[in-house]
Amino acid sequence: MRLVTYSDAQGVQHAGAFIDQDSAILSLQAAQRELHGSTSPSLASVLSLIEAGDEAMAHARSLVELAPRVAVLLRHQVHLHAPIQPPPQMRDCSCFELHLRQSFAAARKIRALQTPDPEATLAAMGTKADERVIATFNRQPIYYKCNRFAVIGPDDDVVWPSFSKALDFELEFGCYIGRKTKDVAKADARKHVVGYTIFNDISARDTQALEMSGMLGPAKSKDFDTANVMGPCLVTTDELEDPYNLTMIARVNGEEWGRGSTSTMRWTFEEVIEHISRSETLYPGEFLGSGTVGNGCGLEQLRNLKANDVVELEVQGLGVLRTHITRPQRVAAA
Repeated sequence: MRLVTYSDAQGVQHAGAFIDQDSAILSLQAAQRELHGSTSPSLASVLSLIEAGDEAMAHARSLVELAPRVAVLLRHQVHLHAPIQPPPQMRDCSCFELHLRQSFAAARKIRALQTPDPEATLAAMGTKADERVIATFNRQPIYYKCNRFAVIGPDDDVVWPSFSKALDFELEFGCYIGRKTKDVAKADARKHVVGYTIFNDISARDTQALEMSGMLGPAKSKDFDTANVMGPCLVTTDELEDPYNLTMIARVNGEEWGRGSTSTMRWTFEEVIEHISRSETLYPGEFLGSGTVGNGCGLEQLRNLKANDVVELEVQGLGVLRTHITRPQRVAAA
């Protein structure tokens, strides 16, 4: 299934599923009423469906297979949110080494360009701090916890944060936890994943450069309203033959800025789940991001976004997550 959360003309949110090559949406609750003459609490939201377990998911599949036309809406008739908005918890992991190495190199180049002799400055810069991060990255999965209340969906604009002049996107995908679990082994972790979606981790690069020296990870650089864009749908695990062989592409205003593959992940979600769940319970609906794929952000090309840019992140099998970047006009003082 390709599960979605949408709101109707009255602003009421519903759980649905893409059909007809993602051009239409089946309202799961409306299909339940049409086919069975009742409503179901498990169909109230995508999160409640996941929490209800395998039997409820199987029932939802049967509704999608029958798809009564009275319960079908066209995609353009609704407002699409993130599949789960907000998720119960979200963590963004770092699973792609190439992104780390290229981002560190780009950050050094940016600092060097601000000096009188950029070439000499760059040559004199050390890389020991970067290599320490890479060493940690290769020793174990690393991650930070995100602001789950900053999650938005495909039909919401990203609003440029007032404190930043250098905004960037990050091409990621991620998985949702499907059942309550703790101390799960890598070999058993796949069965605890319910599905996947695309994730655009909007980042204020100038703020990030200032705060990362504090050694506590990103904060305001990734922690502002509308910073976490997800969607367009939650693709259940049975729809993907191999989540680690998917092409990932980033475009800005129709121009390709970078591409990569999930095959280059240093850490799989199964390994990440094994690590995170040690002595810690994971709950249905929690989200784990992959981190940025190599070549998957503007920083790696020394490019920034501009107001009114449209970012399109495509992940094979998951669809396209399209995002409009808006920048509020500053009102001049009287």
